[in-house]
Amino acid sequence: MLKNLSAVFVLGFSLVVIFSHVQAYEAMQGPSELIYWDKENASPGYTIFGSGYMIDLEGNFINKWPALGELLDNGNLMARGGGGREYDWDGNIVWQHDETRENYHPHHDLVRVFNPKLNAYTTMYIANKDLTHEQVIAAGAEPTWGRGGTYDGSQMDAVVEVDMNGNVVWEWWFFDHLVQDKFSDKENYVGRGKKISDYSKKLDINWGGRVQRDWLHINSMDYNTELDQVAVNSVHGEFYIIDHGATFIPGDPEGSIRLAASDKGDFIYRWGDPARYGQGDKPSFGRDWTSISTGHRQMGCCHDIQWIKSGLPGAGNLLVFDNGDRLYQSLQQSGAIEINPYLDANGNDTGKYVNPPDAGYHNSERTVKKQRSRKISNHVIWRYYPKMSSGFISDHGSGCRRMDNGNTLLCGSSEGHLLEVTPEGKRVWEYINPVSANGIKTVITEADYDKHGSFRAYRYGPDHPGLKGKDLKPKGTITELAAQGKIKPPRPRQKSGEKRGKKGGKK
Repeated sequence: MLKNLSAVFVLGFSLVVIFSHVQAYEAMQGPSELIYWDKENASPGYTIFGSGYMIDLEGNFINKWPALGELLDNGNLMARGGGGREYDWDGNIVWQHDETRENYHPHHDLVRVFNPKLNAYTTMYIANKDLTHEQVIAAGAEPTWGRGGTYDGSQMDAVVEVDMNGNVVWEWWFFDHLVQDKFSDKENYVGRGKKISDYSKKLDINWGGRVQRDWLHINSMDYNTELDQVAVNSVHGEFYIIDHGATFIPGDPEGSIRLAASDKGDFIYRWGDPARYGQGDKPSFGRDWTSISTGHRQMGCCHDIQWIKSGLPGAGNLLVFDNGDRLYQSLQQSGAIEINPYLDANGNDTGKYVNPPDAGYHNSERTVKKQRSRKISNHVIWRYYPKMSSGFISDHGSGCRRMDNGNTLLCGSSEGHLLEVTPEGKRVWEYINPVSANGIKTVITEADYDKHGSFRAYRYGPDHPGLKGKDLKPKGTITELAAQGKIKPPRPRQKSGEKRGKKGGKK
């Protein structure tokens, strides 16, 4: 139930709830768990968040799995871990895959899919794949841009697909889809009279200058069964769509991998920053560092790319979480963006992917003094950002989901903030994750910042097939159960400076 309705203070994103009135302002601490619930307008169902907790809309504990994941139609939970873990309702592992190849490092995301060409379920996951200095130089990279003067230890992401027996049946790698315009004697050269802008379907290996170990930092993926396509999202402000159907040969994994490495595996759509392929302006500062242009860049750091599922409002469009970019973006907060990739410059739905620069841009309102109005892609058909810059900010992780009634559920990872908004941007449900590295807490303080986050959140309606026959009886809130000793606090986080595994870096 709602608690302390006369004054509710929330860290960072700063909300006051006075009965039904919601207003943003700044505070440094406040209660966790349910903050606001509009029973009439919130989408009914159950929310999975944090480290695998499921709650109802009143904030009551329903179930707990060993990890965060998506609920499958069979009632099991699909979660990350070594290449994939499937848990039953009681948290027992019923399927798992461990990537054993030394130069592959699964991280961040995976998805259970139905492969129409195999007529069977498979699992796709993101894995960073190791590169040598020699490989990168041969591919046409600037020799001096490697970290410490070498590219040894650098990685590029791949998408790996395995069947239910753990056999690799398809694989796609960014390194197979590069282009460069600096060295005519190296691989991937654009060719005489050609430019990077002629290759929007490939990745410029020299874009962005000096690289770190994790080249693209792919952090999310999705699969569209009807289209037989895969979408992957880079933290650096772009997402890419790959044609799985055109590169998959049933019963021939080696042939499929070769086909995926060919030009047929090049991007069929990309969105977010056309300057990366020479068809847009880069962000820039004015000489006094106050006049800022976002160029044609559409997002800052971003996460959770997905197709809106069939049967939901906006079905077939793409949805992505924009963490924001405090340097270059005129909107200095996080939010969600919905994209129709088929629109042309006249706003007509062509039924096929349109290169975003060809669809054009429109100007958004100026939001910060001395900043130019922002160029918004005409592929954007809906977006949500709080009107106050302190209202909702998460600089890493995070996600968004379209729900049955057309609302959108957002999850701000940095502050453990779950937020549901209507298509008009009205807030109808808010919840603060009480599970912190400092313990399970009824009050979240400044000391808990970035320690009670949730990488993502999922909402499932009461009629979801995976909930059929399950015990959905409310058992009390997480903090109440923790006080009774029925829920154990989390283990302390790894101390800063301790060695990290090669799992694709920080989220």
